[in-house]
Amino acid sequence: MSIALKPSELALTPHPEPYCNDVIDLRELKQFIQSSIDLNKQPIIIFGANWCPDARLLEAILQLPSVRQFLDAKCNILNVDVRDYEINTELFKYFDPDIETGIPRVFILDINGKALNIHSNDKMRTARQQSPQEIFDYFQSFVTGN
Repeated sequence: MSIALKPSELALTPHPEPYCNDVIDLRELKQFIQSSIDLNKQPIIIFGANWCPDARLLEAILQLPSVRQFLDAKCNILNVDVRDYEINTELFKYFDPDIETGIPRVFILDINGKALNIHSNDKMRTARQQSPQEIFDYFQSFVTGN
């Protein structure tokens, strides 16, 4: 059973700039994953960029109080900036060697570091065409009860 958003959480303004141009290497990515697991939290890695309206809208949904409360209790999230596909895109290959472009990409990992949503990691590329509840339900479907 999924948690429903409150009516006040259904009107959204895209997050102004959720990505901060940081270059992240594979070692740092693996360290984030391991530290999340050590805290008994599911790692979530989101690839995006500030120019992408779907990435900005997704971040706005993740900041809604109900969503934030749910995810903070069970997950650690790492936003990875790809700018104009100039940085951090090699990290796509860690999860799926066939990915070259397309954001936002969301990888929800289990407590053992395995990507649970490998076949739907591109679902948020159409975040603007989905309701906030649909997006929240997507995350809830992969986050376990830890």
